[in-house]
Amino acid sequence: MIYFDKVTKQYGGGGEPAVADVTLSIAPKEFVSIVGHSGAGKTTLLKLLLAQERPSEGSVFYESIDVNDLPYSALHHYRRKIGMVFQDFRLIPNKTAYENIAFAMEAAGRNDAEIATDVPYILELVNLADKAASFPGELSGGEQQRIAIGRAIINQPEVIVADEPTGMLDPINTYDVVEILKKINELGTTVIITTHNKGVVEAIGRRVITMDRGRVVRDDADGRYAL
Repeated sequence: MIYFDKVTKQYGGGGEPAVADVTLSIAPKEFVSIVGHSGAGKTTLLKLLLAQERPSEGSVFYESIDVNDLPYSALHHYRRKIGMVFQDFRLIPNKTAYENIAFAMEAAGRNDAEIATDVPYILELVNLADKAASFPGELSGGEQQRIAIGRAIINQPEVIVADEPTGMLDPINTYDVVEILKKINELGTTVIITTHNKGVVEAIGRRVITMDRGRVVRDDADGRYAL
């Protein structure tokens, strides 16, 4: 489904590349954790997948698409295949939980009937049906992140990419977010997260890719945390 072919990303100014000669593949419906210390190249790898950055060398493929070859006009359509979850939630503060999720559907051109059907289902999926009318400022960090996950999956993307999704959460909320991501994966969505949290990796118990100085130094199928 996703294939990085000898990918290197070198930013201006010299020094070590952010990503160096990375070759890896991610199959449909996999749950993959990418771990590594700050500066290891985790976020850059995600940006390359999202075509927010272009490789200095090598290619990134999504199915049969060479992401590097996509014209600017096609990027919006491509990125709809991928739902993004950020560490800092990025909810719209003057919209309710329901409206934040509905807004993603409106942006994708979905009609009112679809919104009325799908948003309540997603709120149930993330265990926040009772918070539909709450604004982000009235929600805990964990609740905000679950709404952000709901927004990311509302248009049924093939892949969810979560960049340090539990980085601002306490252990209880971290557990809740991990369980929801596992549930989404069980429903058939590919999930890729970056994290430096050993507990998150062990709770997921799935494939772990370890990065160091831009390189993949381990690729373990059994959820091993080996920084």
